[in-house]
Amino acid sequence: MSVDHSVSLAASTVSADGPPALVVRGLTYRFGEHAAVDSVDLDLGAGEIVGLLGPNGAGKTTAIRVIVTLLRPAAGSVLVFGVDAARAPLRARRLIGYVPQMLSADAGLTGRENVALFAGLFDVPRRQRRARVDDALAAMGLTDVADRMARTYSGGMVRRLELAQALVNQPRLLILDEPTVGLDPIARDSVWEHVQRLRVEHGMAVLLTTHYMEEADVLCDRVALMHAGRVRTTGVPGELKATLGPQASLEDVFRHHTGGALESDRKGDFRDVQHTRRVAGRAG
Repeated sequence: MSVDHSVSLAASTVSADGPPALVVRGLTYRFGEHAAVDSVDLDLGAGEIVGLLGPNGAGKTTAIRVIVTLLRPAAGSVLVFGVDAARAPLRARRLIGYVPQMLSADAGLTGRENVALFAGLFDVPRRQRRARVDDALAAMGLTDVADRMARTYSGGMVRRLELAQALVNQPRLLILDEPTVGLDPIARDSVWEHVQRLRVEHGMAVLLTTHYMEEADVLCDRVALMHAGRVRTTGVPGELKATLGPQASLEDVFRHHTGGALESDRKGDFRDVQHTRRVAGRAG
């Protein structure tokens, strides 16, 4: 992975006054008798990138859906910059940009129309929408292809379009669920370079899930490893690796705490990304 380490180091120095970006305490969600998320605690500082890692079925996506107020927890609390997500879900959503596993771009719309649709969904004031849409497309390097149909986009361009959709409401917390699944290494690097730049320039906090351990190792200030609905360990990647020995990798840490197997790369275009995420959504 070729993401610039100097960017990551610069981003890790971002700080901000005020409450943490995210405080999760005792979060529990059940499907019937099964606790998909079981008493999870998680913290995310302003300007910090935290990776939520774990095998398929660990509960990562369910936890994220609760955090973004799509699901109501059975127990526990979620504070987004001090806003109680259960008591004030609309206020919390205004602070969050969310890129789900499942494809959120519409192949039958242009890139610009997709982002404009999300501007409306996020209730961006009408007088600001055109400028916000243009800014979000420019931030993701999509200005030149904004008026092309999304079905003509490559996999990497689709993901950047979805990031533009998530950024149009100018969120303070960006949540990315498997943001580079189905992308080739070059496309993955492009997505992460844009995310890193946004954090450096705007102090945006980022919570992400990924099966690519090299991504988490380079990008994340801290990682939390989930297995069977629970967070098994949390820490700085380098410190977690050191607990297993001088030659240990983050993949070794992953396997030590979860016993899980990592997924392989896939390449593709809009249709391939759609299929890959449909499968990932059912499994995660």
